Amino acid sequence: MAKNDPYAALRIKEFNIFLFVRFLLVFGWSMQFIVIEWEVYSITKDPLSLGIIGLMEIIPAFSMALFAGHIVDQREKRNLLALCTGAFSLISLGLFLLTTDSILNSWSTNTVLYAIYGLVFFGGFLRSFFGPTIFSLVAMLVPKRIYHNAATWSSSTWKAASVSGALCGGFFIGWIGVDKTLSIVFILVVLSFITLFQIKKKPILNTKIGEPITESLKAGVKFVFQNKAILGTLTLDMIAVLFGGTVAILSVFAQDVLKVGPEGFGILNASISIGSILTMLLTTYIPINRNTGKKMLISVFIFGVSIIAFGLSSIFWVSILALFVSGAADGISMVIRQTILQLKTPDEMRGRVSSVNSMFVGSSNELGAFESGLAAKILGPVAAVVFGGTMTLITVVATGIVSPTIRNLDLTEEIEEHEKEE
Repeated sequence: MAKNDPYAALRIKEFNIFLFVRFLLVFGWSMQFIVIEWEVYSITKDPLSLGIIGLMEIIPAFSMALFAGHIVDQREKRNLLALCTGAFSLISLGLFLLTTDSILNSWSTNTVLYAIYGLVFFGGFLRSFFGPTIFSLVAMLVPKRIYHNAATWSSSTWKAASVSGALCGGFFIGWIGVDKTLSIVFILVVLSFITLFQIKKKPILNTKIGEPITESLKAGVKFVFQNKAILGTLTLDMIAVLFGGTVAILSVFAQDVLKVGPEGFGILNASISIGSILTMLLTTYIPINRNTGKKMLISVFIFGVSIIAFGLSSIFWVSILALFVSGAADGISMVIRQTILQLKTPDEMRGRVSSVNSMFVGSSNELGAFESGLAAKILGPVAAVVFGGTMTLITVVATGIVSPTIRNLDLTEEIEEHEKEE
């Protein structure tokens, strides 16, 4: 096996441009999420309203996912990503306008709230296209032998953007206000749109252009459900994210439990991402190809334990540490999932397989937000988080017992085969 090069993907110019574009988009999206969560809870003082934000995003994201995957496999990827980015800029502009003094003073609270929900709904529609398009584009920027390295850097960039986006979102609320913070998001999205055109258009690798949509969707779903490694990985992550997510109600903890204000809110959010990015960067030096399945199960188990610790904590620094550990564990599982998907998905099916992934994992973030908000409403925030962490532990233990495919998964031979091919 060739010596591991932790910077292999970074030696490719277009991949670096892609990482910059992705950083800007995720930074903006993360900051926007933090600000909107804060603003909505400040308006309503109802944790269920935070769950509704997740519900408004999951409805279009989930219902459009398979169709979006079909479109992505049939279209040129660079231009499709540019179209999605342009539409995202309109959402950011709309949210900025909704939070200006002129709108807040002239519109009723419910009107502003429903308008925010409407733009979040439109954002969910875009999310169904963003994931498959980005997943497909990455595979066209780097050779197969370094897919695992590219997946690590791409995921690390995503988390780095989440770190700075969450941190800046929380601090900027207190420094310059909600509306000015959202204006920064709009500027960043426009910059990413302009930068994206430095990447050349890519060929469409799907040999079945014009294939009936029903046949196309059936083929994508069938592939995922017949591949036990992909199916098992997606199922495990879906349940862990569904029950173990705490981000949606962090504003409740920041305001009512820990009482740390917007700056503390930003720190809590950022601590998750800081943990993730540090472990992701570590995996560029220590690859996860050996004993892949066991490493994933252990990381998800640690994630569940740390979520319970966060729920039980009433001390700010302990809460930060617990979220940091949860992010670190989640970072490992994310790199493993992305590597499995990149290595085991045919080029012509990347859009559809990524769409199924978004239905399992991506949409479970929003559904998890609704679950967390509803559970916090019924049980209270502390009990809701502890319940979610407990369900995560039960799931990972059950998966380890009943799924030998996941438990014994190892990617060493597959990566070595790609290295020999090239």
